[in-house]
Amino acid sequence: MAKIARKTKRYPSDLTDEEWAQIAPLMPKPGRRGRPREVDFREVINAVRYLVRSGCGWRMLPIHFGPWQTVYGWFRELARRFLFQTIHDVALMVDRERAGREASPTAGVADSQTVKAPAPGAKRGYDAGKKTVGRKRHIVVDTDGRLLMVNLTTADIADSAGAQFILHAIRSRWPWIKHLFADGAYDRTKLMDK
Repeated sequence: MAKIARKTKRYPSDLTDEEWAQIAPLMPKPGRRGRPREVDFREVINAVRYLVRSGCGWRMLPIHFGPWQTVYGWFRELARRFLFQTIHDVALMVDRERAGREASPTAGVADSQTVKAPAPGAKRGYDAGKKTVGRKRHIVVDTDGRLLMVNLTTADIADSAGAQFILHAIRSRWPWIKHLFADGAYDRTKLMDK
């Protein structure tokens, strides 16, 4: 029965065999000492994808993914190791190659979006241009629209200042980017120095 369940996807968010084959080598290796690891990392990744896609809480995770505490613990450990960022970057490069492009992008498109943020406990700012109190997402995508980098700031941060925050990170993560396209809200003289 387990082999049949493995071949069929329970949820649309479950990894395909091809996706799992690409990210399985990135998973942490078991330690040489101590109790043998019993967790199935494919199920942990499936659970995280299910949570992100469905928007449910950790405690509402379907039981066949395993105890939510175990999944949450491994999620925190994998996030601490920047594994999700690595998986994102590998998937992006594979998708670019499938589309007939070079694996690493050479150009990006920068933009920002202001969104309302709830008052209690959230750092917020006032975006005078949009007349909105909230936060601003500064996003860079490749020329086909694949997400390269995102940074969240308060809404009162100007687009050029927000772009400066992510330019250094973009250059270290995607060193082949030579061109950055942006609209008129960005002061190119400030960005060219970065």
